[in-house]
Amino acid sequence: MNQATWWYTVRASGIVAWAVLTASVVWGLVLSIRPIRRPRPAWVLDLHRFLGALGLAFVGVHLVALAFDSFIGFGLVDLFVPFASHWQPTATAWGVLALYVLLAVEVTSVVRRYLPRRVWHGIHLLSLVAFGLVIAHGLSAGTDANGLWALVAVIGSSALVLLLVVVRVIFRVVAGVRAGSRDALPDRPAAVPTLTWTAPALERPVSSLAPRRP
Repeated sequence: MNQATWWYTVRASGIVAWAVLTASVVWGLVLSIRPIRRPRPAWVLDLHRFLGALGLAFVGVHLVALAFDSFIGFGLVDLFVPFASHWQPTATAWGVLALYVLLAVEVTSVVRRYLPRRVWHGIHLLSLVAFGLVIAHGLSAGTDANGLWALVAVIGSSALVLLLVVVRVIFRVVAGVRAGSRDALPDRPAAVPTLTWTAPALERPVSSLAPRRP
């Protein structure tokens, strides 16, 4: 493969990785909104996991292409150590940090059953941080960042993610208020036992107690 092919691979894999990771974040936020939480087919959650893994795979293709691209000449230190690159160190650092955050999210998702839910959930929320880091990396280092389509895609996806985050927070607050209202209700008084009286059974039939004719 010549240098031009590697360069196009770098650009294409970066764009596809951003698009797939954006879809994973959006789908995950949709699934986390409270009214949508209900018994659902297994493929719904599997799709979210698949998108996350696929996005990370394209990040790997992006790194391999950068390593083989001779135009800039990235080394392993440049690719995996923040601010070590001789070419736009800040812009490159955003991508390196995004890589580590994505790895943390994916690894903890794989071993989720062995982690406390609070730990897993806290790390999983970092996917929003990774989303921001990927956008910062693409806008500051990407060759196609100045294109109108790129700006429209970034603004549109960011607005959608922000809207879903706001909706999720609103539903969580409302659910918390409702739960607090239920807890604040006074306890219901204990039921008062009802006293019942049962007439004693007669030893003789009622017909035998009637007066006899003389």
